[in-house]
Amino acid sequence: MEYLSKERYGELAGELKHLINEVYPKVTDDLAEASAQGDRSDNAGYREARRIQAKTISRIRFLQKILEHSRVIDQDALPKDRVCLLSKVEFTNLSTNTRMKFQIVSPHEMDLEAGKISLKSPIGAALMGSQVGDIVEAQVPSGTLRLRIDSISLD
Repeated sequence: MEYLSKERYGELAGELKHLINEVYPKVTDDLAEASAQGDRSDNAGYREARRIQAKTISRIRFLQKILEHSRVIDQDALPKDRVCLLSKVEFTNLSTNTRMKFQIVSPHEMDLEAGKISLKSPIGAALMGSQVGDIVEAQVPSGTLRLRIDSISLD
């Protein structure tokens, strides 16, 4: 079971609808057109259309599986005093005195450039359940990070 924000669930559902209603019909038309051009064994257009069809079908099935096994998170039910899914956490790396701020999200929403880390990442997992003032240790490939929780919000 995966938990997604309402926004991300909507994005994935929208992408699935777009693939099924717009992209796949075009892909099948392109495949039929390439197939009509004759010998398939020597037809690069046909092979490319088949590759695109397979890729599209794979993405559709992947999105269907994610949406089937996902639930939208009720933000009102989340604790506000502990780090949980969708929490925005500001913390300090005690060894470098560097402050960072990330939102804890499901693996399907992770986007480092947008400041979103997975709850399954070493830092995300270490932060889960902690409170303001707690010092947690995260085992990362470069060693152990000691992090102090400075603030938690759900906005």
